[in-house]
Amino acid sequence: MPIHDFMAAYKRVWEGQDSQGFAALFTPDGRYHNTPFQVQRGPEALAAYWDRIKLQQDISLRYEVLGETAAGGIAHWNVTYQVASEELFAIWAKSTGTGLPERKPGDPLPRMELDGMLVGEFTPAGLAREVRIWWHSTPRPVS
Repeated sequence: MPIHDFMAAYKRVWEGQDSQGFAALFTPDGRYHNTPFQVQRGPEALAAYWDRIKLQQDISLRYEVLGETAAGGIAHWNVTYQVASEELFAIWAKSTGTGLPERKPGDPLPRMELDGMLVGEFTPAGLAREVRIWWHSTPRPVS
């Protein structure tokens, strides 16, 4: 059940904003493809990438394992968080290619929702050799 263990740990390190814990989920040469065209490889690159999570607050991640094999699996995940900085909001807008939604000076930063898929390959000990995610994000309506 490596995918089940990985997803439980993925939730823990995302909600806990734990960069070192994220890197520890992987083999020393493990790879994390956060987009189809970008990959982080090795503990230093993995932890540095995960540091961006520290720009999020009030994080909630849900997931469902859709399929598994002895060495891998696939899961659907959904995360919501409060944007904690203008810097993160600008990163999001740039990465989605949609530009910034209209905001007036003093408007609160939005709550974001990311919905995605994760495919992973794991060692018998449960460490990730390779993880690929595909996702889309959108600001949630202000209530």
